[in-house]
Amino acid sequence: MGEMREMGKALLVIGGVVVFFGLILLFGDKVPFFGRLPGDITLKKGNFTLFFPITSMILISAILSLIVMTVRK
Repeated sequence: MGEMREMGKALLVIGGVVVFFGLILLFGDKVPFFGRLPGDITLKKGNFTLFFPITSMILISAILSLIVMTVRK
């Protein structure tokens, strides 16, 4: 019975992550600060652009960590 409960928790976490990233893809352009936070790096040179969203990924990581900690308790 314990294994089924653990699998259920894992599926909830995976589903939550999928929903979270789906919402980001759907509404990412409507959140004006996402991708433009201080610490996000954008390099443009000619027709080449490199975007490295360090701060945005730290924010997403913190939110996902809070979700996982909540689900585990």
